Amino acid sequence: MHPPPRRRRGFRRLLTAAAAALALPLTMLSTGSTPAQAAAVQCSVDYKTNDWGSGFTAELTLTNRGADVIDGWTLTYTYAGNQKLVNGWNGSWTQSGKTVTVKDAGYNGRIAAGAAVTTGGQFTYSGGNAAPTSFAINGTPCVGAHQPPITVLTSPQAGAVYTQGETVPLAATAAAADQATITKVEFYDDTELLGSDSSAPFALSVGGLTVGSHSLVAKAYDSMGASADSTPVGITVASGPAVVATPSQLGVQQGKSGTYEVKLSKQPSSNVTVATARASGNSGLSVSGGASLTFTPSNWNTAQKVTIAADSSGSGSAVFESSAPGHAKAAVTVTQLGAQKAYDARFLELYGKITDPANGYFSPEGIPYHSVETLIVEAPDHGHETTSEAYSYLLWLQAMYGKVTGDWSKFNGAWDIMEKFMIPTHADQPTNSFYNASKPATYAPEHDTPNEYPSQLDSGVSVGPDPIAAELKSAYGTDDVYGMHWIQDVDNVYGYGNSPGKCEAGPSDTGPSYINTFQRGPQESVWETVPQPTCDAFKYGGKNGYLDLFTKDASYAKQWKFTNAPDADARAVQAAYWADLWAKDQGKGSQVSATVAKAAKMGDYLRYSMYDKYFKKIGNCTSPSCPAGTGKDASHYLLSWYYSWGGATDTSAGWAWRIGSSHAHGGYQNPLAAYALSTYAPLKPKSATGAGDWAKSMQRQLEFYRWLQSDEGGIAGGATNSWAGRYTTPPSGTPTFYGMHYDEKPVYHDPPSNQWFGFQAWSMERVAELYQQTGNALAKSVLDKWVDWALSETTINPDGSFRIPSTLQWSGKPDTWNASSPGANSGLHVTVADYTNDVGVAAAYAKTLTYYADRSGDTEAATTAKALLDGMWENNQDALGIAVPETRADYNRFDDPVHVPSGWSGTMPNGDAINSSSTFESIRSFYQDDPAWSKIESYLAGGAAPTFTYHRFWAQADIALAMGSYAELLE
Repeated sequence: MHPPPRRRRGFRRLLTAAAAALALPLTMLSTGSTPAQAAAVQCSVDYKTNDWGSGFTAELTLTNRGADVIDGWTLTYTYAGNQKLVNGWNGSWTQSGKTVTVKDAGYNGRIAAGAAVTTGGQFTYSGGNAAPTSFAINGTPCVGAHQPPITVLTSPQAGAVYTQGETVPLAATAAAADQATITKVEFYDDTELLGSDSSAPFALSVGGLTVGSHSLVAKAYDSMGASADSTPVGITVASGPAVVATPSQLGVQQGKSGTYEVKLSKQPSSNVTVATARASGNSGLSVSGGASLTFTPSNWNTAQKVTIAADSSGSGSAVFESSAPGHAKAAVTVTQLGAQKAYDARFLELYGKITDPANGYFSPEGIPYHSVETLIVEAPDHGHETTSEAYSYLLWLQAMYGKVTGDWSKFNGAWDIMEKFMIPTHADQPTNSFYNASKPATYAPEHDTPNEYPSQLDSGVSVGPDPIAAELKSAYGTDDVYGMHWIQDVDNVYGYGNSPGKCEAGPSDTGPSYINTFQRGPQESVWETVPQPTCDAFKYGGKNGYLDLFTKDASYAKQWKFTNAPDADARAVQAAYWADLWAKDQGKGSQVSATVAKAAKMGDYLRYSMYDKYFKKIGNCTSPSCPAGTGKDASHYLLSWYYSWGGATDTSAGWAWRIGSSHAHGGYQNPLAAYALSTYAPLKPKSATGAGDWAKSMQRQLEFYRWLQSDEGGIAGGATNSWAGRYTTPPSGTPTFYGMHYDEKPVYHDPPSNQWFGFQAWSMERVAELYQQTGNALAKSVLDKWVDWALSETTINPDGSFRIPSTLQWSGKPDTWNASSPGANSGLHVTVADYTNDVGVAAAYAKTLTYYADRSGDTEAATTAKALLDGMWENNQDALGIAVPETRADYNRFDDPVHVPSGWSGTMPNGDAINSSSTFESIRSFYQDDPAWSKIESYLAGGAAPTFTYHRFWAQADIALAMGSYAELLE
């Protein structure tokens, strides 16, 4: 029996049209309120509405087009009709007659050159609702921002199937804004230019497309220099005529029926009969209509429906095959759902979009890309890289698919793909047998800025012994490390060719290539990185490859090195835990047991993330001379930012190394994985002390959350055992957690690692899962306060759109930790600087609320979770998934200099020069061939910040998972 829901302060969440206290996000964080001189203002205003007939919300983006900062702004504009202001946000809104005035809100008063802020209001009206035609900031009229053209690829249709050798007809419509005209439309297959057309109707016939999946894009240019690309359209080229069925995944509730569509890929010369029948699986599903369909030479491309009926009691999936003589058959997986499981049906629909090969989420090898789109820069610096994070989300997605359908082959297959491509093989780490656990590595200090590198190796600093290497070898019979590397260049865009088992095979290699990026201190943003191969054979870079950009030594040896992102490996364990539970609920536990055992092994090696970087003793280590650990006293029992391992490529060289990390971030912790690895028998590691270490880690992680919880409820940054990464003395009065010092923004400062609300949602979701499974009291106390805070900062608008926190700002410090009497942290505070409608983060947040509500019975959490999921489902769907536009003002950093020491020179595999004049873009010239590159060129030349609609794999998976979790627990 659930306890009754609690009352909350600061209610600002579910709103009706009659009482809508709205709060929309800024597009940038800024402060200051001193008015600028009107004459200095150069500006543009973009005006967008969401209109429901009797009212609307207006979103206005103010862009500073001048070279000077706008320090304080007042916006004025006039309506032509009877629009009446209800309220506004991100500014002080007033109306006098038809004139609207908006004064900055203080925190968004400063608009840097080239930057923008967003404000918004809600209005009522009757009759017409014409947009205002002129705007002014600080009394100076603003020019209208020239809008890029609208481009739509109208042919072929998404999901179309063509026969090899058949011509594919490409066609697009394009409309220019502001009296401009369309000058040409280019057509792309992913990033490969197929051709162009300079006059309407814009079309191109393409032959010779290879067998397989293709992601097609149209890109229009206008006479004012603006351009825009269409949403990608996925098609398939088959080796011969085929039956085409859509969608490939279908959910049908008990006692009801559902339909999918069938047509032919190619015009036949005579009538063709397509027969559909259940090929395997759940007998509770049957064909009730369209079992035999006739297609003629005239209607071959007109879809006809197959109807599948579900009985009133069955469950599980069945495969239905639609076949015709001389044609490749089409298969559709239909899953029988509970009578009320509409959210499982959503899961299957989105899962079908994600896994459709033509939609571009996966490489030919089945590796999930970071995003469908190639031009994206965040932690990965290219969309067709991938991360261990994406692999872990694939595992979790396929685990949920097994829960919904009963098919566990895809979960096992996802682990196989990860093991093959992202866990280094023995050939990739060939010299681990020389690893000396009594001296794991040689110390090199971290530095504050990239220009202080390379860092001098110092063998005089004491390093503690590695206490788990021997027991890991004893348990698994190998010296090799079983953990994922964190980043991979899936299409070998850079050209290193570091495929699994290969070392710098080069640009001609077609397999996924291991790379490294970040390596030069907390101020090294992605814009300042120099990508390098994991196996540095001195084939690229300078005379010492890339090694002497990072460490300073007397001489350099060819070597391999890998870095693990612990949160991803922990998420893989988390997915395996749920897979095992769900499979056993279906009586199919034996189908996943071998994979679950591999997850236990991964968790055993994941303990390297619990150790100080150089295995020094945890606590009050404030100089490089602080004592080395003697064993487990070097473990903080938290999930740190990374662990790394490496060695010589020469198998006779006789050396290898391993390091942990001294920095622990609140957003990386996973107490659910720690619980599973310590308590759940199928996931208990084989090693002598693994389960015990994870039991201690679970408690330590929960205490860590409690220590980092602000007065409001948000979770602050983290702690470190090595201040500034070089065991220096922290500022006086810095609070501690088991002797580790509070670090407001651990590891990275550009941008600060503590400001993204996504880390809050990701991390608290794991706490909520633990609470839902165990009822843990400490987990509940942290969640109670966090949920109160998060809900108070969440807004659901009348149309179902939403705003959740985006950028967080922190002040003050926690109290020094006292496990027996924790402090109240009344001096540690968080404020929300701006808000977002990011659908991936919203999905993780909704999952947190779902698991929390299931155990606690909190109706507000449950209602908000549903509102977030319904809002994105109803407002943000497109052909590829669920996504929202993003304005990327940070893309002005494509021209950022990359620090290369004076006198150092080298080349990238494609010949790009690396020297002291290098920039982010200059060592990545491949971006100039991307269909979206002109957006960046225009922005760098002084145009508006570009807008993209990205389909990140992790976000789409998280949305699908949130639907499935809601169906399981609350529907």
